[in-house]
Amino acid sequence: MTAIAAAAPDSDPVVNIVVFALFVAITLFVVYRVSSRSSSTSDYYAAGSAFTGRQNGIALSGDFLSAASFLGIAGAIAIHGYDGFLYSIGFLVAWLVDLLLIAELLRNTGRFTMGDVLSFRMRQRPVRAAAATSTLVISLFYMLAQMAGAGGLIALLLDIDSGFGQALVIGVVGVVMVLYVLVGGMKGTTWVQIIKAAMLILTVALMTVFLFGKFGFSFSNLLSSAADNSPMGDRLLEPGGLYGATDTSKLDFVSLSIALILGAAALPHVLMRFYTVPNSKEARRSVVWATACMLVFYLCTLVLGFGAAALVGSDEILGAPGRENSAAPLLALHIGGTLLLGVVAAVAFATILAVVAGLTITASASFAHDVYANIFKDGKAEPRQEVRVARLTAVVIGALAIAGGILASGQNVAFLVALAFAVAASANLSTLLYSLFWKRFNTTGTLWGIYGGLTACLVLVLFSPVVSGAPDSLFPQADFSWFPLKNPGLVSIPFSFLCGIVGTLLGEKPDPRKQAEMEVRSITGISG
Repeated sequence: MTAIAAAAPDSDPVVNIVVFALFVAITLFVVYRVSSRSSSTSDYYAAGSAFTGRQNGIALSGDFLSAASFLGIAGAIAIHGYDGFLYSIGFLVAWLVDLLLIAELLRNTGRFTMGDVLSFRMRQRPVRAAAATSTLVISLFYMLAQMAGAGGLIALLLDIDSGFGQALVIGVVGVVMVLYVLVGGMKGTTWVQIIKAAMLILTVALMTVFLFGKFGFSFSNLLSSAADNSPMGDRLLEPGGLYGATDTSKLDFVSLSIALILGAAALPHVLMRFYTVPNSKEARRSVVWATACMLVFYLCTLVLGFGAAALVGSDEILGAPGRENSAAPLLALHIGGTLLLGVVAAVAFATILAVVAGLTITASASFAHDVYANIFKDGKAEPRQEVRVARLTAVVIGALAIAGGILASGQNVAFLVALAFAVAASANLSTLLYSLFWKRFNTTGTLWGIYGGLTACLVLVLFSPVVSGAPDSLFPQADFSWFPLKNPGLVSIPFSFLCGIVGTLLGEKPDPRKQAEMEVRSITGISG
């Protein structure tokens, strides 16, 4: 089987650019055609709540299946083997939390943002400010991963090795992504996510079939070839390739698992999607459809990851622009030549583009709705002006994402997304669950939970090997790390829950009438 791993034909930048540009043109046209010309906040933020559960579920999978899922996980499996697949398991299991605890109650209680739910029975100004702060920080963390993936992908397409060239690519990609939000709002963004999810699942399914064909439709032959072509040998197929060698790495794995499973239920761009359906029943159906789509996808990533190890090899993957993130595109080049590489790269770009568009509209909606309309304007903002503020915020967020993506270029995007999950679970999950299920919960507990969890998570990341003290750190030449774990979820998530409890006990008792109203609304969907 090692002969199969011989050098692949060189990619053709012209073919890649044509396929890439064609996809951008078609999707921009679709966004323009489906976008609402109305300036109402309901249309811009929630697409008028007009999507069915099936449509929103496919869009949810498109929103969730990010560059981490397609590029990062395939690369992690190809380089680290079994341990790389742990990302897939965590991402998939996470949806049980959304299905059982969050989706239906959230849809019944809020209108556009997570801040609507958290502030329902609390003091509006401080709680909405805290919710907007956490949303913006989480969105920027998540965008770092997507923009880093975009830079590595397009650099591979255009055969760009220089740092300046990749930075320029990230800048251009960021501008295109912001255009989707400015032109289409939530409705246009949703249709891009539906198209992207369908293309992504179809592409990985076809690649999986092609790969099985090369190995006689035998998964055992595929695994044997992957082990033979990997420096890890048979250890590629065993636990411990990335985690488990030391006690610290074992704790890091536990921390990663907690962050992945609990983080999905607290991601603002995922939560906001529940408002694009008309009722809680459709919100629940959305999660079921999304879970089914992602089950198919993550089973395929297992095959693609080991297929990349077998056909491409770790040396070629790590030597390419984007490093681990280049595994899936390089695999496409080996099994289907330049045309398949162009198609896969276009799908991967659509993946990045749709997720960043969802993140951008979520962050801009949180600022415009929670901060501008409800804090600065006391809930009396003109809808047209509120939408205008949201669009301006989208431009600013896009610029910050470009800068962060340039800094994070070369990092494994699955790993970066895991950090975003840790931040989300630390800042939002405790306050969401307490707000929905704990009668005693109050404003002080909300603020302590959000700011305590967010601060703890950011501080631990700052002083961890992610930022300094390791060869793969953001600043490898410096060393100011004292927290040993790369993912802080094991510490910061329980700390957030504890902060919420302490703050609640120290604060005043909440208004029982507002709590009763929220309980009735969350269960029945009936508003007063």
